[in-house]
Amino acid sequence: MGDRVYIFDTTLRDGEQAPGFSMTTEEKLQMAHQLARLGVDVIEAGFAIASQGDFEAINRIAREVEGPVVCSLARAREEDIEVAAKAIEPAGRKRIHTFIATSEIHMKYKLKMEPDRVLERIRSAVSFARKFTDDVEFSCEDATRSQRDFLYKAIEEAIKSGATVINIPDTVGYTVPEEFADLIEGIFNNVPNIDKIVLSVHCHDDLGLAVANSLTAVRHGVRQVECTINGIGERAGNAALEEIVMALKVRKDYFGGLSTGVDTKELYKTSRLLCRITGSFVPPNKAIVGDNAFAHESGIHQHGVLSHRLTYEIMNPEDVGFPTSRRIVLGKHSGRHALKKKLEEYGIQYTEEDLNRIYEQLKSLADKKKEVYDEDIEALIYQEFMKLGDEEPVKVEHFQVQSGDNLMPTATVKLYFKGEERTATSTGNGPVDATIKAVQKALGINTKLLDYSIKALTPNTDAQAEARVVLELDGVKASGRGVDTDIIKASVKAFVDALNRAIMRKEYILQKSRIREEGTI
Repeated sequence: MGDRVYIFDTTLRDGEQAPGFSMTTEEKLQMAHQLARLGVDVIEAGFAIASQGDFEAINRIAREVEGPVVCSLARAREEDIEVAAKAIEPAGRKRIHTFIATSEIHMKYKLKMEPDRVLERIRSAVSFARKFTDDVEFSCEDATRSQRDFLYKAIEEAIKSGATVINIPDTVGYTVPEEFADLIEGIFNNVPNIDKIVLSVHCHDDLGLAVANSLTAVRHGVRQVECTINGIGERAGNAALEEIVMALKVRKDYFGGLSTGVDTKELYKTSRLLCRITGSFVPPNKAIVGDNAFAHESGIHQHGVLSHRLTYEIMNPEDVGFPTSRRIVLGKHSGRHALKKKLEEYGIQYTEEDLNRIYEQLKSLADKKKEVYDEDIEALIYQEFMKLGDEEPVKVEHFQVQSGDNLMPTATVKLYFKGEERTATSTGNGPVDATIKAVQKALGINTKLLDYSIKALTPNTDAQAEARVVLELDGVKASGRGVDTDIIKASVKAFVDALNRAIMRKEYILQKSRIREEGTI
């Protein structure tokens, strides 16, 4: 079985399917570059036939990202497989990942297909995919609720047809560790030639067991784990990549010396980059990458850690890239060097003009703040290089707010919607509420605000505020972020960012809905 566990990252495919986590092509490319630096083995870059946007993102990643295998998902249909093959064609290392459901409930009510017909589709799909690449993965959707003998037969047919990786998804997060262990052992004991392929698992977190189930499978011989950064994904999400990797590293004794190719010092940075791209926050108590993961408030704990780190810390913060010192002193030369270093760390291609423009903004920020921190630089880089840019339907040119004691908060906004100038004035319960209502009035829309939060990026009252907004527009959810030393401006930026993503995602969903009838893993 070997002592290497392959990490298959599906942040850009399964993760991006979660409401509010959609990404533009540029953002997917930026994330893919970071995943390559992280050292994942496979990047599932998307579902090529789902939309033109998915196809373009996969194709650019295939052309521009080196190192990992670049993979596209495809239903067990020739048209899906052909589009997937075309999308990944430029990649130095490429994989087609095809799937079909094998559980009785899915075959009967969703596919409306007899078991023999499903087996026929498996044979034809895998054989067809092998015409485009030697690396073909097959997934038995809803495997954990499939009848065992039929599941064994489906896997056997996929291997006979040329599959090199067989994936066992817990599609609805139904199984538990002991049951999953028994299923994995059953596959190894009952499927001919199972030793000729890499066995994989893809676990969802509906019962909070995705990581536990994945690690149990590894203990029983599985050598590929499909997971996402921060555990994002449909419904309750997927197994969290950072938790899988660090569990294998910290408890190498328990897992028999198994290892991954992941550079764990890139974990924190990758987590935070995903947050900035998707407009999400990591909970403070999140394992491995949460702000409190290495914090100690209890006096007893503090005394223990100061006496000997291992009393209360089972891993070094530095091992996951957790920042121990965040202060950046911004000077005439040091600030520019810090900025260049950050751009290089993110793998961003920049011109001297880009560098000068952003540096001027950094100096302007330094005039407003006593100290500029690492987080400030990261936020500025995000706003400049990962915004929607010319694709943005809504662009706010100017807004003005009046608020105070005995004054009704009133906001006036001037914006452009797809190039058309619009203005509006509105009142609200506060300056942020008034401004958001003015934006909606100018656009003639009404959104439902699902979540709004704001926090200081750094210490002191002169800190930049980072706002996060989650909204719903005509049934489409999206999230956005905004950063500014002015909390009203940060909030407006976050709202407009989320609004633009919702508008753009509506069209994306219309394109994608036609292929969702057969589900995903």
